[in-house]
Amino acid sequence: MNEITRVGVDLAKQVIQVHAVDAAGKLVTNKALQRDKFMHWCALLPARCLIAMEASSSAHHWARKLVALGLDARIMAAHLVAPYRLQGKSGKNDANDAAAICEAASRPTMRFVAIKTVAQQGMLCVHRLREGLKEERTACVNRIRGLLAEFGLVFAQSPKVLRENLSSVIEDASNELPGLARLVIERAHSQWAELDAHIEWCDARIAAHIKQDEHAKQAMALMGVGPVTASAVVATVGDFKQFKDGAQFGAWLGLTPKQNSSGGKNNLGAITKRGDMYVRMLLIQGARAAVLTAHRRDDPISKWAHQLREKSGWQKAVVALANKNARILWAMFARGKPFDAMHVSVKPAGLAQAMTTI
Repeated sequence: MNEITRVGVDLAKQVIQVHAVDAAGKLVTNKALQRDKFMHWCALLPARCLIAMEASSSAHHWARKLVALGLDARIMAAHLVAPYRLQGKSGKNDANDAAAICEAASRPTMRFVAIKTVAQQGMLCVHRLREGLKEERTACVNRIRGLLAEFGLVFAQSPKVLRENLSSVIEDASNELPGLARLVIERAHSQWAELDAHIEWCDARIAAHIKQDEHAKQAMALMGVGPVTASAVVATVGDFKQFKDGAQFGAWLGLTPKQNSSGGKNNLGAITKRGDMYVRMLLIQGARAAVLTAHRRDDPISKWAHQLREKSGWQKAVVALANKNARILWAMFARGKPFDAMHVSVKPAGLAQAMTTI
């Protein structure tokens, strides 16, 4: 065990595959361990031994435990590991995956995922629950609409309109709803109210997080960043200094364009959509609302967003503002600077293009 310097770990619910090599990269062991024996095996490794794993369910849990043992635990995105599987897509199994993870961790340019704290994951549980409840509520509303339409009862698409008329529809004896259908609609209406109550509970937890966390409170100063977005960004990222600049943070969120460039000719496409889909979605939705009302404000960012909308179109302006907000958030928390909506960037001398800063 003392000669092991790097270990690739393929996590699973019950069986965990390990691939360990020495300083020369020579295989020492590649075997499967039961879940309850994994930590005992890791405790025998030399101090500061590198243990790498893919970002998956329980990865942050194991990483925290390994760090507590004095080991160097690292987490990598799965799409960065796949190219190092020598057998390709046709040779995917636990042993080959662990070997690929071990090899990928040895690359000097490999990017690793920051290990989340228990508090971060606890807050993200609230966000995940809230998103699931929203999907269930949408499905419930659509189900009610479909059932009512079977009896010729059609309402406007707004959930507010349906909610206002649903009770009277159930009690109205003049429509052709049979007794059993009325009971079904009433039960679905109760489910809708229950889902609303659950979402309100989640919103209360998010509001409490905003009050307790200074970073989340400061993030709400940005246009297009509300309580849910501010809470989600802070809980997801944690330490913003893990990114070298705002551009890297924007790229990590998948807000930068895809490239298909060659021969000195740059071809840019749609955004990459890599990284955390939930945070990216919140930033884009918030930016959409900000761009919609940008013409009513006179701060530099709103003027820029409005001009970009007139020049390049609605969608490009929305994504550009979401990217700008991401870069501003990085600058605020990595450099410790408060947000100033009236700040005007100064073009550095000697540069053809200015980097967007706050």
